[in-house]
Amino acid sequence: MVEQAGPYLTAAVSAYGTAVLVRAQDAALDAAVEGTAGVGRRILDLVWRRRDGEERAALEAAVQEAAEEPEDADAAAALRQQIKRALREDAELVRELAALLPERGGVTVNVSGTRAIGARHIGIAATGDHTTIHPPQS
Repeated sequence: MVEQAGPYLTAAVSAYGTAVLVRAQDAALDAAVEGTAGVGRRILDLVWRRRDGEERAALEAAVQEAAEEPEDADAAAALRQQIKRALREDAELVRELAALLPERGGVTVNVSGTRAIGARHIGIAATGDHTTIHPPQS
């Protein structure tokens, strides 16, 4: 579930920066925010409300690092780890978070660029000029 929430968290941190936690506390003021960033903000709001002072400080530090270094996979992982820790400790939070996330099952593949390949499952794929594919040797 945390992995599924990852893109929403990233979008929220990208859209709001470190202010996402302030925005989460004032969720009623911007309940109209929809889309990926809005879902991420609501996830952070749920987690934030259930944390104590020390846990909030850790969450805030993870959000700040992710906002300051948006391309850093480790910073994003640290934020996901904070969410994961909260979920392990709170079964009700798991249920609420599951209600926010879209149903799993559908597949969306976005492909762009010259010779880009998009596939759910792929065997052999080749793009480029003068590509030759040789069958495996027995």
